Amino acid sequence: MKDEQIENEKIEEEISVEEDKYGGVILTVQKPMDSVYFASELENSISYWKKQGKKGMWINLHILHSNLVDSAVKVLVVQEISGKFGGTGVWKMPTGVVDEGEDICDAVIREVKEETGVKAEFVEVLAFRQSHKSFFQKSDLFFVCMLQPQSFDIQRQDSEIEAVKWMPIEDYETQPFVQENELFKFIANICLTKLNGNYTGFSNVASTTTSGKKAYLYFNNNANAGHLLASTHDQV
Repeated sequence: MKDEQIENEKIEEEISVEEDKYGGVILTVQKPMDSVYFASELENSISYWKKQGKKGMWINLHILHSNLVDSAVKVLVVQEISGKFGGTGVWKMPTGVVDEGEDICDAVIREVKEETGVKAEFVEVLAFRQSHKSFFQKSDLFFVCMLQPQSFDIQRQDSEIEAVKWMPIEDYETQPFVQENELFKFIANICLTKLNGNYTGFSNVASTTTSGKKAYLYFNNNANAGHLLASTHDQV
């Protein structure tokens, strides 16, 4: 415990650390540093903060420190018990099936909670894949979504999931399976491009159909599209 405290004090000499009102910590990198060193020191500090009961961590990175992004960002991944990936040792993102009458933005939140115990909120649809003659010889749509975690404690779904963990995105991306599978490599590259600020997915906005039913419209909500929402709401 003492060694972890010393390491934590060491990283605080190079990174500004302050507590937020939600029981977490906010880090601001103040000077350039090697990404390997940053990852090592960050891992030690995370262990210390967990024992201090901190609920989360937010990292502010200036564009000049963008080399640290991959080291700081982790993705939630699982190993499945059965199915195509059962027993393969492949770490993959949580997946599932949308229930009849369920919105995509709600389905991804539910599936992540069921498989991992992590609460999250929907951010964007990053991409989707269409294939044919899939389940029961029907066409299939597979959506890749970005979520924002609201909790970090893992509670594995015993019936379907062998293991769950937070993995550095660079480790996920360099898995042999990801590198050798074109679709998974595409998805990993999209995620990395998103993290670097060079990609915008599809956000959801609540709307209604002509019959008055609730519906979600997904659109590319980049910096130039904000006027769409304002002008639409003004006209309604």
